This record gives sequence, structure tokens and C-alpha cells, in this order.
Amino acid sequence: LNWFAQNDRPLPWKGEPDPYLIWLSEIILQQTRVQQGLPYYERFRERYPAVKDLADAPEDEVMKMWEGLGYYSRARNLHATARRIAHELNGRFPDTYEDIRSLKGVGEYTAAAIASFAYGLPHAVVDGNVYRVLSRVFGIATPIDTTAGKKEFRALADELLPEDRPAEYNQAIMDFGATHCTPARPKCGQCPMQSFCVAYREGRIAALPVKEKKLKKRDRFFHYLVLRQNGKLAIRRRGPGDVWEQLYEFPLLEATELRNRTELSTDPRLEELLGMQPEIVTVSQTFRQVLSHQRIHAKFFGIDLPGGLPLPTNDWLFVPKTALKNYAFPKLITRYLGENSVSLELF
Repeated sequence: LNWFAQNDRPLPWKGEPDPYLIWLSEIILQQTRVQQGLPYYERFRERYPAVKDLADAPEDEVMKMWEGLGYYSRARNLHATARRIAHELNGRFPDTYEDIRSLKGVGEYTAAAIASFAYGLPHAVVDGNVYRVLSRVFGIATPIDTTAGKKEFRALADELLPEDRPAEYNQAIMDFGATHCTPARPKCGQCPMQSFCVAYREGRIAALPVKEKKLKKRDRFFHYLVLRQNGKLAIRRRGPGDVWEQLYEFPLLEATELRNRTELSTDPRLEELLGMQPEIVTVSQTFRQVLSHQRIHAKFFGIDLPGGLPLPTNDWLFVPKTALKNYAFPKLITRYLGENSVSLELF
């Protein structure tokens, strides 16, 4: 708290009394760096100043506003929860930890943050920054991604929380981890806890905190078909149960490895999909996107379809290139569109 009094980071959601805006900031900042999330928070707050504004917004609009942040299930949960608060709870945001925790997409950390910041309730937050500070100061080697570790750190965080200043303390320890006790190159030489930090005394700064599990990422190889017919491009919406659920994309063929123009043109699935053997006019460079559990490798294949060819499926939309900006795409496709705006006109 003494450190925080001298090192408070000015951020627009700090000291915010509206639980809706606190919740909005916390959902945006989940698994997102502050500098990346800040402009999204500002845009959402301006576009949807109250929970009813967000609840009444079309889903496609909300997804477009979220575009680029990733973890799109957060946007879907955000929208669904706004609708529940607006329509089932008469626009009143829950004011107890248990009721906040019951909201879709709200876990223990987010519920504790909202409860303490909005209502001054004594609930300790435990995020990645808090894990790091506590594990180093107390020299705790219990893996933070295990049930035992989560239980141990939560109990310690609750024990340390001053019940008369929960919001200030929670913000202080998170800021301390984010700006001072950082993962790499922490400022140990100017640390007010240096004299009693176990990790500093024992030379274990780099070893803490401990994670037991390492995510295994699988590689996936996408061949996007940029189909043009009568000057319009084909897009489709991804279905449920997918990391990019409800986002739009170009028609897709997936394979066990990336294929070149000749290899894809002879893929029988291409003729089956389009009802003809098309000529591939353009082929992009390889685009890549790393997700939490997978690495996506993708190429984009430009194909002109005859004007009278019937649509292969009712799920496809043919839209002008200028209208693509109205749809939310995975970052991979957004990058392709940004780098190939001219070539899309030419093929």
C-alpha cells in the first residue's frame, strides 16, 4: 500500500464506481495486456455507456467491436450477460460476490475484482501478477496451475487482504506485479520487500512462480478460398463449438499440411465444393496465428467463379469488398485483407 501510494498507474477504470464499467474492463483485460485492452475499453464505453446499450446491440456489431482481441467466447459471454442483466435483473448489476460469480463468463478472479472495486467487499483477487508476487515473496514453489496451488495461493491472498481497504490493496498488488515484480527483469534493487523476499534471498527469482503443465500446441493447415463472383466475395459464419464461433471467414479447406497451387487445384474436395474444377488465380504468402492450444498456418487462394454458377450452400454470403469491414474476422484474415486490399481488386 505504501508503494502504491507513490506508484499508482492512472487508468480510466480505476476508481470507477459503476459496476458495469468495472465488469467491462475486467472482461476486456482477461488474458490481455493493459496497453492492448485500453483502446477497446474506451471504444466500448463510448459506444455502450450503460449495460442496456450493450444488451440492445446486435451480436455482429459486438463481435466486430471485439475484433482483434481474441478469445471470442469472452465477447459472446459479455453480450449474453449484458442481456441477462438488462432483461432479467431489471438493469441492476448484482452486488454480492456469489451473485456476481453466477454471471456467465465471470470466474473467481473477476468476481473478486468487481466485488472489491465496485462495492468495497473483502475479496482478494488472484491473477497472474498476484501469483508471481506471492510466490516470490513467500518462496512458494507449489505449481500455480494445480488445484493445490490455487487453493494455497487463494488462502494466502485472503489472509493478507486488509478488510478495511480491499479495493486499494487488490489494485496495489496487481500493479506491483505488473510494473515492478515483472516476469523478466524485476526491479529487485529498488524493491520495498527485498529484505524479506524469500526468492531474492535464495536467488530463485527466475524460478518462481512454478507451472506444472505445459500446453501442447497442435498445428493446423488452412486453405482459404477467396471466391469472387460478379465482383463480390464469398464469406461464411463459423458455427458453434469453435474458438472462432460466430466470426466470419472465407470458405475453407483444411489439410494435414499446406499445399501449393497445383496440389490444391487437384484436391477432389475443391471440385466437390464448387461443382466445377476452378482455376486458381492468386495464391498468398503463408499467414500464421498462434492460439492457446494450436498454431494456424494459412494460405489464401483467389478463385473467380462464373456469374451463373449457383451458390454451393445457403450458408455463404457474397458481399462487396467494401462491405467486408462490417464483419468480424479472425485476426489471421484481417491481416490478409489489410495486406492484400489491392490484389483483391485485380485477380
